[in-house]
Amino acid sequence: MCLLINKETRVMVQGGTGKQGSYHVKAMQEYGTNIVACVTPGKGGNFVHDVPIYDTVKEAMEKHQVQASLIMVPAAFVLSAALEAIDQGVKLVVIITEHIPVQDTMKIKALADQRGCTLVGPNTIGIINCREKAKIGIMPGFLYGEGNVALISRSGTLSHETASNLRFKDIGLSTVIGIGGDPIIGTDFVAALKQLKNDPHTEAVAMLGEIGGNREELAAEYLKNNDFGKPVFSFIAGRNAPPGKKMGHAGAIIQGKAGTVQDKESQLEQAGVNVATSLENLVDLIVQWNHSQRSIS
Repeated sequence: MCLLINKETRVMVQGGTGKQGSYHVKAMQEYGTNIVACVTPGKGGNFVHDVPIYDTVKEAMEKHQVQASLIMVPAAFVLSAALEAIDQGVKLVVIITEHIPVQDTMKIKALADQRGCTLVGPNTIGIINCREKAKIGIMPGFLYGEGNVALISRSGTLSHETASNLRFKDIGLSTVIGIGGDPIIGTDFVAALKQLKNDPHTEAVAMLGEIGGNREELAAEYLKNNDFGKPVFSFIAGRNAPPGKKMGHAGAIIQGKAGTVQDKESQLEQAGVNVATSLENLVDLIVQWNHSQRSIS
C-alpha cells in the first residue's frame, strides 16, 4: 500500500464509535472515502453511520479485505490497536492520536517495517487525495481544493492555512500527507517525496517543516542526490522559538545548533528548494510558479 490513496481504498476506523470518532467517520464518508468497517471491542454487531462495527480487526479483515486503517483511540490503547492492525495485514495505518509514549511508537514502527506496512503519524491530520475526494484523516475537506500541488507537512494547522490560502489564489492540491509532529514517526519527508516523484497528478511539492529533528535536512540530502524532476517549495516554522523549549509538537525542540530554522533553510536552499520566509511568501512563490507554467502552456 502506498501513500497515494483513492476513492476505492477500503478503509477501517479503529475507535470510530466515540464522539470524535463518529464525527470523523461521517465527515470522511461525506467527503467520499470508502469506509467499510469500524472496530471497537465490545460493540461488534452494531453500526455507526451505516458502517458495521466489529470487535476485532481480524473479523473486519475477513469480511471486507481492509487496506487501510485510521486509528483514533486514546493514547493508552494505540499500541494494541496498531499492532493488531499490522499483524492482521493492514498495509496502511494512519495514527491520529497524540501523546503516545515514544516506546510505544518505536514498537509500532518496528513491526510496521517488518511487515511492509506504511505507517503515517502518530499525531497527524492524515492523508487526503483532493482529486479523487478520499481522505483518511481529520482535515476539513472544504479547505482543500483540487489541483496539481502536493503538500507534505509536520503541522496540521499550517496545512489548513496553506491549503486555504492557495485555494483563495485558485491553486489546488493533488495529495496532502500529514507526517505528524512527534519525535518518532512512520512516514517522513523523504518517504513522501519518493511517493510523489512518480505521481502523474503532482507537478510541484510544498513542504511545511518546523524546528527540531533532522527530517528537513534528510529531505535536502535526498533532493541533492536524486533527480526529483519537480519544483519543491518549503517553509520552516519556529524562527523565533527559544532553544531548549518544546513548542507545541513533541518533536519541535532545538538542541544546540541542530534543528534550527537557519540550518534547515540553508541545506534546503543548497538542494535547490525554493525556501519561503513565511506562509504568505510560500503561497506567493507557488503562485509565481503556477503563472509561469500557464505562460509556457
